[in-house]
Amino acid sequence: MITTNLTRPRGRPRRFDPESAVVTAQKLFQARGYDAVSVADLTQALGINPPSFYAAFGSKAGLYARALCRYTSTEGVPITEILRQGAPLAAALAQVLEEAARRYGADPAAGGCLAIEGTRCSDPEAREAALRLTEGAGIALRDFIATTRPELAECLADYVVTVMTGMSTMARQGHDRDRLLVSARLAGEAIAQTLR
Repeated sequence: MITTNLTRPRGRPRRFDPESAVVTAQKLFQARGYDAVSVADLTQALGINPPSFYAAFGSKAGLYARALCRYTSTEGVPITEILRQGAPLAAALAQVLEEAARRYGADPAAGGCLAIEGTRCSDPEAREAALRLTEGAGIALRDFIATTRPELAECLADYVVTVMTGMSTMARQGHDRDRLLVSARLAGEAIAQTLR
């Protein structure tokens, strides 16, 4: 009698691709949140064992930091592009909020901002990585506002970050893109009124 092992593919084992792993991990973190994803979930999704996982990423927080970097460059709100020199202040801030609404509500299964949601996780190292990104966005907003309205820079930057945080939370709770855009546009109108 001839038997075959159907669970093990023939030939050389597939090579592990760390960049593909970061994409997979980002999707898991975004869909479930950092705290709800275990190392076992990650190793299963990546098709590697725990020693290989730790050798490649150091820790779950290390992989999360890499996922955050990828998210920022591919799916995060392009704040520095929107806040270009010479852009009208009210229009630029409204565009930031509307772009946040579009991106946060793009995927009902993984709504919200990966960085904003990460600022609430229980792991201090992962939380710090997320805070660095969100604080960087706040600084970019404040600096942009300060070029024309320095007296409003801090409070307006805080307001925009607060609205973005609220939209991220609502996206995680199931609000879709259209509903988030209504909130973003109302906030944009409030900013325009403040700047008059």
